[in-house]
Amino acid sequence: MSHRVRKKRFESATRGIATVRGEEGMGYFSFINIKFLRALEGLHHHKQVPCFWNSLALQACHLSCDFRMSNGSGEEFKSSPYRRYKNDLEASKSRREFDEEEDEGSGPFDIVRTKRAPVDRLRRWRQAALVLNASRRFRYTLDLKKEEERKQLIAKIRMHAQVIRAAVLFQAAGQGVNEQGVSKKLPSIQGHVGDFDVSLEELVSMSREHDLSLLEQQGGVKGVADKIKSNLEKGLPGDETDLKNRAQAFGSNTYPRKKGRSFWRFLWEACRDTTLIILMVAAAASLALGIKSEGIKQGWYDGGSIALAVLIVIVFTAVSDYRQSLQFQNLNEEKQNIHMEVIRGGRRINVSIFDIVVGDVLPLKIGDQVPADGILITGHSLAIDESSMTGESKIVYKDPKSPFLMSGCKVADGYGTMLVTSVGENTEWGLLMASIAEDNGEETPLQVRLNGVATFIGVVGLAVAVVVLIVLVIRFFTGNTKNPNGRVQFQAGKTGVSDAIDGFIKIFTVAVTIVVVAVPEGLPLAVTLTLAYSMRKMMADKALVRRLSACETMGSATTICSDKTGTLTLNKMTVVDVFACGKKIKPPDNKSLLPSNVMSLLIEGIAQNTTGSVYVPEGSKAPEISGSPTEKAILQWGFNLGMDFDAVRSRSLIIHAFPFNSEKKRGGVALKLSDSEVHVHWKGAAEMVLASCTNYMDANGCVAQMEEDKVSYFKKAIEDMASGSLRCVAIAYRSYEMEKVPSNNVEMANWKLPEEDLILLAIVGIKDPCRPGVRDAVQLCVDAGVKVRMVTGDNLQTAKAIALECGILQSNGDATEPNLIEGKAFRAMSETQRLEVADKISVMGRSSPNDKLLLVQALRKKGHVVAADIGLAMGIEGTEVAKESSDIIILDDNFASVVKVVRWGRSVYANIQKFIQFQLTVNVAALIINVVAAISAGNVPLNAVQLLWVNLIMDTLGALALATEPPTDHLMHRPPVGRREPLITNIMWRNLIIQALYQVTVLLILNFRGTSILHLEHERSDRAFKVKNTLIFNTFVLCQIFNELNARKPDEINVWKGVTKNRLFMGIVGLTVVLQVVIIFFLGKFTSTVRLSWKLWLVSIVISIISWPLAIVGKLIPVPERPFSEFFTKKISKERESRG
Repeated sequence: MSHRVRKKRFESATRGIATVRGEEGMGYFSFINIKFLRALEGLHHHKQVPCFWNSLALQACHLSCDFRMSNGSGEEFKSSPYRRYKNDLEASKSRREFDEEEDEGSGPFDIVRTKRAPVDRLRRWRQAALVLNASRRFRYTLDLKKEEERKQLIAKIRMHAQVIRAAVLFQAAGQGVNEQGVSKKLPSIQGHVGDFDVSLEELVSMSREHDLSLLEQQGGVKGVADKIKSNLEKGLPGDETDLKNRAQAFGSNTYPRKKGRSFWRFLWEACRDTTLIILMVAAAASLALGIKSEGIKQGWYDGGSIALAVLIVIVFTAVSDYRQSLQFQNLNEEKQNIHMEVIRGGRRINVSIFDIVVGDVLPLKIGDQVPADGILITGHSLAIDESSMTGESKIVYKDPKSPFLMSGCKVADGYGTMLVTSVGENTEWGLLMASIAEDNGEETPLQVRLNGVATFIGVVGLAVAVVVLIVLVIRFFTGNTKNPNGRVQFQAGKTGVSDAIDGFIKIFTVAVTIVVVAVPEGLPLAVTLTLAYSMRKMMADKALVRRLSACETMGSATTICSDKTGTLTLNKMTVVDVFACGKKIKPPDNKSLLPSNVMSLLIEGIAQNTTGSVYVPEGSKAPEISGSPTEKAILQWGFNLGMDFDAVRSRSLIIHAFPFNSEKKRGGVALKLSDSEVHVHWKGAAEMVLASCTNYMDANGCVAQMEEDKVSYFKKAIEDMASGSLRCVAIAYRSYEMEKVPSNNVEMANWKLPEEDLILLAIVGIKDPCRPGVRDAVQLCVDAGVKVRMVTGDNLQTAKAIALECGILQSNGDATEPNLIEGKAFRAMSETQRLEVADKISVMGRSSPNDKLLLVQALRKKGHVVAADIGLAMGIEGTEVAKESSDIIILDDNFASVVKVVRWGRSVYANIQKFIQFQLTVNVAALIINVVAAISAGNVPLNAVQLLWVNLIMDTLGALALATEPPTDHLMHRPPVGRREPLITNIMWRNLIIQALYQVTVLLILNFRGTSILHLEHERSDRAFKVKNTLIFNTFVLCQIFNELNARKPDEINVWKGVTKNRLFMGIVGLTVVLQVVIIFFLGKFTSTVRLSWKLWLVSIVISIISWPLAIVGKLIPVPERPFSEFFTKKISKERESRG
């Protein structure tokens, strides 16, 4: 090895160290230096080491100490060329979009988007929230501390990988000074398994360290394939026994998942509620004092009943939370299960990413995620984005000199095939995934806002509890509180200390219980409950939700930007029209109308200029064709023309490729034929390829000049096909001089395929019929106030024809600019012009990913919530990158499923509003009744145990009943809910005030006049007091059952509609009634109640039933459209202005 080469390799090694990115800093400096010193040690002992190595080595060590870590969050990813794919609507949103919307001036709970929201914003609302049980309240929010630890861990692993590689390069540079002829020996690693001639350790070592010399000594990729008994062209045989053997020998493509929390963990977390802990302490004190003063038989009831009630609340809460977590666990497993193409037995088949084994041959194309570590077999312009592993934003091109592919990275450009050498935990990605918690939680905007509502209600409740505590304590110690029999409870100097303490504890427990009821801990959790339920149901509707917030945001969507192919159409493409040799070929596969040389060139272009494949099983005439729908249609047409796919491909060699991309709308290959002739084949958007053609093949198979009349003829053919909703694709070629082809790899990599002076071979029209039911789905969106826009890369005429068929355009009169616009025309506009026309656009044809992004940005600036905000991806035809970065995957690629997602999104919002209305009514009524009674009479009709039962109905059972209401058609006949619209609408305020006012009025009348109204004057005073309070408690609980029914339909008269279809609702209402009957009849000692006569039960039922017709009358009262909250905020702002 030359002196210069050694120096170059060393510098490469030191550069590897210097450019490591991560988050750790000093923790790894000593580690880096040890790596280098070990490498240096070998060099220093060698006599032929030139003196400059010492200085370079010192520089390397200094570099390792001086280097600074970036934040590891992927910010530098912005500069990656791969961004052009990330900006596609079917992938994710551009990061800069999140910076455009500033909401810093708003309150801590007003976060429009939680996805990638700044950490300080997320921390702000957590600190502002009034929380009784942090571990429960923040269970389904992003754990900021763990997220920080996760980022640091990722940075460590990335750095570890970089350092190992740099050290290997360094050692390779040093070993280059060995005497010539002495080859490097393979590491003596034992453990070859079964029939395989290579050990797991050798494969892992080679992949992780990217050891090219080790690969060469194994015989290159062909040698490795032979040793692991794989075929580079046909892949593995695919039989079950072989696959199992490979999984046993080399591991499976899975990594250990962290076990879900056990039920006992949820029970422990439910116990950590501050108010429940206080109640338990108070119950223990009450228990001790009761037993001391009244003996164990009677004295344990007061304290024991509170303790038992608290335990029931804890168990109920834990069971509910545990069931919810199991749902999330199942959903998480589902969203990890990605399917990919592998080549087995010579055919391409779809398998789960978890079923990929060592030896598999995988085809890779733009947008795929590399599912395991491996070696490149063949590649054309294959560019890999390794930022997920290395933290570096640069794109790495793969070729025989750099053949190693890392799991978890994305294909940014080009296509190729790879041989899998390591899977699961034996890959760096597997190590990474095994090291970090799978689901670190996420909060949704609605969840944050509900925390704000809960905090406001909690503060009011806390104030009320403090007032009740102060009033009752003052009344008690001043001798103004009497027992039911009329005896004063506390007399200064006469009442014993233990009785005084016991009296105070009872007052204190009531005040604490008011806080339990007042702070709606279950309100923010109800979002998670309804989202979990919706996500499970959406799976049945062919939509897989990856981010909770996406499901919620879909309810606010005002516009949907949909692709055409496969979403509005069936994605079952067939070639139905062909123009070749200056005429129309009828039928398209009529070989007799095509000269042999034209047929030969066409078949050559179809077979080589494709990312698809054709496999013909033995004994079968029907081919198995894989690839995109367009590729499949053209390959099928080629097969019908007599194409032998494998034979055609073997006759020429691809020397360079320009993969199809959304920007240029075409793809091409340069082929070297056996006679050293070079053919360049192009295929793409018909009008674009036609514009590059100067010649065409005539009916005799001769090259003819493309005269003006022929250009017009072909353009007319394209227009006619497009207006018939056909996708038009042109196939062209040209020959090229071998001398002009670059001779070295560097020039070849940068060679731009010649795309001028092409010879037109054929223009094909591909039919992709509209999906059945898509017109109805579009109409449903229109009725719901959601505008559907088609954004497609197809010809404008094709897009127009499909839009008319789908109902996106109502008539030909609508098909004028700017309703119908080309991507380049929209792109050429100024930002102001784009904002003006964005609202009017219904169809955008020939659009690039950037055009789609510009449209979404313009719509967002106009105040729209775009379905693209959410990041929808198609599950069948969407790329793995699009799916991985999207929030919702439409599993059947059907537009009707997108509409169902909108429906479910609205249902989430509606269910939360139902729950808020129900919970606030209970809150307001319970608080007012207790505070008025406490101030006026000195005692409360609803005691601590009763309030805990009410809290259980209101929080846990109420959430289960109302948060799981299925969506109704009514939801799709009203406009979308704005992201900043108040959670409590005027309709909800009206319903809430009417119900709360009715309950408070009736129950306070019973509290103050109940004895006379119920004719209890002749009863013993303590018995009459208990009967009256039992009736109040029973009536209050039964009122909540009808209140729950009224809350189902806040703006509809018929609240019973569809109630029997919701079995969970029926079950919870039934359970509440049964438990209430059990409490009144059998648990009087614990709840301080007595059995009621059938007449009093009838009174309770009649009072509670009245709330139903009352709700109907209330719904006839009109309310202003302008939210009540605006009146107050404007009044406050006016007062501030007048003061200023």
